[in-house]
Amino acid sequence: MTQSAIVAPQPDAVETGAVILKEGGNAVDAAIACAFVQTVVDPLMCGLAGFGSMQLYLPEEDIHEFIDFHGKAPAAVKPDMWQDLIIGETDDGFGFLLEGKVNDLGHQSITVPGSIKAFHEAHSRFGSLPWARVLEPAIAFARDGYALAAEVYYYWISRDVPGRTSVLDRLRFSKAGREIYCDEDGNPKPPGSLIKNPQMANTLALIADKGSDVFYHGEIATTIDADMKANGGLLSAHDLAAYETQTETPLWGEYRGHAYATNHPPGGGIMLVEMLNILENFDLKAVGHNSPEYIRIVSEVIKIATVDKDQHVGDPNFVDIPVERLTGKAYAKAQAGEIKQGKIKHVERLGIPESQKTTHICVLDGAGNAVSMTHSLGMMSGVITDGLGFMYNGCMGVFDPRPGKAGSLAPGKSRFSSVCPTIVFSNGKPALIIGAPGGTQIAIGVLQVILNVIDFGMPIEQAVHAPRFSATSDVIDVSPRIPRYVYAPLETRGYSFQRSSYSYDFASVHAIRVEDGEVSGAADILYGGGMALII
Repeated sequence: MTQSAIVAPQPDAVETGAVILKEGGNAVDAAIACAFVQTVVDPLMCGLAGFGSMQLYLPEEDIHEFIDFHGKAPAAVKPDMWQDLIIGETDDGFGFLLEGKVNDLGHQSITVPGSIKAFHEAHSRFGSLPWARVLEPAIAFARDGYALAAEVYYYWISRDVPGRTSVLDRLRFSKAGREIYCDEDGNPKPPGSLIKNPQMANTLALIADKGSDVFYHGEIATTIDADMKANGGLLSAHDLAAYETQTETPLWGEYRGHAYATNHPPGGGIMLVEMLNILENFDLKAVGHNSPEYIRIVSEVIKIATVDKDQHVGDPNFVDIPVERLTGKAYAKAQAGEIKQGKIKHVERLGIPESQKTTHICVLDGAGNAVSMTHSLGMMSGVITDGLGFMYNGCMGVFDPRPGKAGSLAPGKSRFSSVCPTIVFSNGKPALIIGAPGGTQIAIGVLQVILNVIDFGMPIEQAVHAPRFSATSDVIDVSPRIPRYVYAPLETRGYSFQRSSYSYDFASVHAIRVEDGEVSGAADILYGGGMALII
């Protein structure tokens, strides 16, 4: 037996998972209970109509797999249906603005959700406590209310990327959203307000009683179908009934003698493997953490992986992805050689990033079972069906409306997502359970925390909270906690920098560390309210 641990961005959800572990539930029970509470207390970061990726490591069951539950484009989608609606690109150079914002807000922005099916499948196969018990805390929070966290409130009123719909407009798009989360003037209720969502409580109670079938085949599916038909949505009862998750073996990598397991495309694990492979060709400890040369090397690696992702990576059911080449050591060595020669990689900013509206859970139980799961609403649709109480994902917003592209629209297609729930092993046992929300920055944040642990020997709190940087374009974005004088020498070599407006940025990494039998955990300060509990 070892210690148990759980870490996530929402304290109420973390505490729920800890209670489940204390009751004798396993890591799967705790992760699913935590996830359901997250959908209640942080309803724009994740939801019952969301998507994600779940890594399950259950040694006593001889199970190590991923449940992939990405959203899929509805059957009514046509590859060219939006190509005549393009009016421009967003101000940040990513994504497209369409007439009427049909891809960004409202009923046409919704893909077929996978979260409930994945949660139920995982619990049915591997959970130990009753399904109804696992949902009980979320039902109570929705029915009896919870105190609105300041971090959630400030996210709701924050500015979004210019050209896109604001978070606030998504929040109050639907009548239910205005009634549940806003005051009489249409503004979000202030921090500390008691938020009750009896509609969602009833929906959760149905799921607790009847399982995922009620969502995909039963009365919830019927209600969803009626709402979509009445409002011109693409999603249908047929899409819900046909939805299937995908079970995959892990995508494996090795870094400085540490084996690690991450997810296959359309998840972001391929980027993580590629980046770590390239960086293995450098003595990063000798270079020095966040030194000018370190920033240059890691930034070039990020840019290389970004270009490869934009050009080659998508839904493997629709796109032929050269996984073996991109994750090969020979390819990595060649790329490292170019970095050593001082070459500067150019990034075409033509890809469509995903939203940072995502959350993560890491769990380790006393039997050594581990779960790392990232789930999200993507670009939230704003739609809440009357009587159901939950917001739908808005993942249609990340598809390329131009036919013939890797990210173009197609029925049944999933979009690329950078989510990469990962487990690093030492001597065959989990040593680091890690993942993050953070849109396109997820793999980049996870990468830097892994480097902090393996190359620099940092304790997990320090590794998670150390300042980070990113390079998903020709401009290197840096935390303001990295002094200007550190990277000033690189500006004379042709590099451009932009300081982030956040002290903590580039994904919100959450992790559990096991070292010499001692368990520790860390929740990223970026989100503000997250925590780790060791039990």
